[in-house]
Amino acid sequence: MFLVADSPVIRASLELVLKKAGFVLVGQAGCPKEALAHSDLKQAEVVMVCFLSGGEDMLGLVKALRTRRIRSVVCPIDGDPARVRGAFAAGTSGYVTQGDEPEHLFEAVRVVAEGRHYVSPRAGAGLARKMSGLEKPAPEDELSKQQLQIYGLLGRGESVDEIARRIRISPRTVESYCYRMIEKLDISGMKALRRHAISNGNRSSV
Repeated sequence: MFLVADSPVIRASLELVLKKAGFVLVGQAGCPKEALAHSDLKQAEVVMVCFLSGGEDMLGLVKALRTRRIRSVVCPIDGDPARVRGAFAAGTSGYVTQGDEPEHLFEAVRVVAEGRHYVSPRAGAGLARKMSGLEKPAPEDELSKQQLQIYGLLGRGESVDEIARRIRISPRTVESYCYRMIEKLDISGMKALRRHAISNGNRSSV
């Protein structure tokens, strides 16, 4: 297998535990560019991708590996459902969080090497809760930049007219943004949207 991790400490730790578990590392890298240029990458059955950010760099590398028909297992810091879906949409075959036990990491590599898919229990539980409706979508995951701005102002108690004056659009346009947010966040109406915004604003200020 091949290891890509943007943190030297995490890369060294993963190398140690993977070798101790009997896995053979053909190479390692600290960034996507270095990994894709590595002469030994093509020898790997599975590439472990462990980025602290878990953002576009990770997804870009996963897509590039898929293009080369190389299987990957990603290991971001958490199992946020949107991140899990995004990783599999990009082409990964396995998802393990950095909070999972090492046994899940080993199992993911073995399963993916066999051509199957793997989601760790921690990431799978979050995904199941989201799909079952037990968790409402997080605003930052669902809303556009403009919608988030209006959402934040609602959370501060501002009216539609006040928001319209502040960001220089019409009240009707503010209302249309609000209705779209209600749909995206799967809540029951304008009053519920305002309560939702106030609640999230209070949590973020603690």
